[in-house]
Amino acid sequence: MTRVTAQTSPQPTAPEQARSRVSARVGGIAESATLAVDAKAKALKAAGRPVIGFGAGEPDFPTPQAVVDAAVAACQDPANHRYTPAGGLPALKEAIAAKTLRDSGYEVSPGQVLVTNGGKQAVYEAFAAILDPGDELLLPAPYWTTYPEAARLAGGVAVEVFAGLEAGYKVTVDQLEAARTPRTKALLFCSPSNPTGAVYAPEEVRAIGHWALEHGVWVVTDEIYEHLVYDGVRAASMPVEVPELADTTIVLNGVAKTYAMTGWRVGWMIAPADVVGAAGNLQSHLSSNVANVSQRAAVQALTGDLTAVAQMREAFDRRRRTMVSMLDAIEGVDCPLPQGAFYAYPSVEGLIGRTLRGHEITSSARLAELILTEAEVAVVPGEAFGPSGFLRLSYALSDADLVTGVERVQRLLAEVR
Repeated sequence: MTRVTAQTSPQPTAPEQARSRVSARVGGIAESATLAVDAKAKALKAAGRPVIGFGAGEPDFPTPQAVVDAAVAACQDPANHRYTPAGGLPALKEAIAAKTLRDSGYEVSPGQVLVTNGGKQAVYEAFAAILDPGDELLLPAPYWTTYPEAARLAGGVAVEVFAGLEAGYKVTVDQLEAARTPRTKALLFCSPSNPTGAVYAPEEVRAIGHWALEHGVWVVTDEIYEHLVYDGVRAASMPVEVPELADTTIVLNGVAKTYAMTGWRVGWMIAPADVVGAAGNLQSHLSSNVANVSQRAAVQALTGDLTAVAQMREAFDRRRRTMVSMLDAIEGVDCPLPQGAFYAYPSVEGLIGRTLRGHEITSSARLAELILTEAEVAVVPGEAFGPSGFLRLSYALSDADLVTGVERVQRLLAEVR
C-alpha cells in the first residue's frame, strides 16, 4: 500500500513574515483627507443624519447645458466609441492652447499640451516626468493634500515651506531660499490657492519666478482656480510674468472647478515638448486616452462663452462674504477674506487647549471631529494641508446650507471654555 503524505509549504522566515503584502511605495500613500471627510459626511446623511458638508471642493451647480448637449451629441458619433490619441483629441488640445492665450496671455502650441484624466493625473505625471528618486520638491504650505502624496509616489521628497495667517498664507522668496538645498529640483506653486484661497500678486509671482530662474528650479504651477478670483484681483500666470521661465515650467489646469465639471475628469498639463512627450509615454501605458465624450464636452466648455462661469463666480463671491463674516464672529476663530477659489481657511489656534462639552481640543483634527459629532457639520482639519491649527470650509454649496451649517458651528463653539 502506498502511503500518501501531505505536502506542506515551507514556513515563512521572520523577514518574510514582516514583509508587507502591499508595496512600500503604494502602502505609504495617505488617503485623500478631503475625499475622506466628504465620504463620511455622505455616509452619515445616507444613514438619516442631517449632516452639512463643507469638505469637498466641488461646485454645487450643474454643468452648463451647452456642455451637456455637446456630450450627448458626442455619444451618438461612433468615432467617439473608439480609441483616440493617448495625449488628447487634437481639437481639445487646440482649444486648450487657444483658451490659455485668451485667459492668461500665455501662447503655447497644441504640441505642448497633454490631456489627462482630471487634474490629479496631471499633477502626478508632472512630478513623475521631472523628479528622480531623492529630488526635493518645495511645497508651500498650507497645500492641497494630493501634492505631497503624488510627489512621494513619483520618488520625490516634499519639503514644506509654511506661511501662516499673518503672512496671508503666502510664502516669500526668502523662505524658499532658506529651504533650497542641492537636491531641490522643483517648486509647486498654486495661485489661487487650495486650501487657503490666497492669491499671489503679480509682483510676488515675478519675484518667485525670477528666484526659480536664477537657481535652475523647475516650477509646477497649478492654475485650476484661475477664473475664481474676487474684488478685482487678477490671477497672474508664472510663465507670463517671467517668460524666460517657460522652458522649465509646467502649467496644470482643468475644467473641473471653472465649469462645474468635477465628474467629467478632464485636466491637462502644458509643458516643454520633451516633458509632454515623456509624460505622454507614461500615460499611454497608465490610462491611454481620456474618455472621448468628456473630451468633446471640454471642447465646448473651453470654446463657449463664459456667462455661466460669471454667474457661478457671483454666487461664490456672495457665499464667501457670508461665510467669512459668520466665522470671524466666533470667539477664538480668525478668518481672513480669501481672494480666490471657494474655500475659507480660518485659524482656530485660539481654541486649541480649551474644552468643549467636556472634551479637550488638542488639535484642529480633534476640533473637526467634535464639530462633526456634536454639530453634524463636516469640515477638513488643517492637518490635511500642513500644520495643525486651521480648518478648511468650502463655500461651494447652497446659500441656505451654508448659513445653517455655520450657525451650527457658531452655537457649538460658543460653548468652548
